[in-house]
Amino acid sequence: MEILTVPRVSAGWQGAGPRVDILDPARFAAHMDALQFSGTIRYWNPEKGSGLAVVDIPAEQVPALGGLKQQRVHGRIGPAEFTSSVMPSGGGRLALSVSKAMMQAAGVAIGDTAAFAIIRVGGD
Repeated sequence: MEILTVPRVSAGWQGAGPRVDILDPARFAAHMDALQFSGTIRYWNPEKGSGLAVVDIPAEQVPALGGLKQQRVHGRIGPAEFTSSVMPSGGGRLALSVSKAMMQAAGVAIGDTAAFAIIRVGGD
């Protein structure tokens, strides 16, 4: 498993609340580096063709996030920063919830493959 440090992006913060530096180790559990991965954005329930959008976290990176449990994360899709949650999605998978606002800020949609960087917030 390769964990890479992600350089800070100077693009303007689009989210609610104060801008958070996702690489400020004082704010995050275990002072971990951001996990980088690429994934395809999909519907939680593909048969339904609508609803919650998610991207699967690569299995080899799940332990670095604390395992198969729901938790808050900060991160980026390309240059767009976000706060979201990861959650077990069945079959030993962990998924990142991808909101419409996140997709719009990053210029991506369901079915697109995008580059993600995430870091967990809080935790043990």
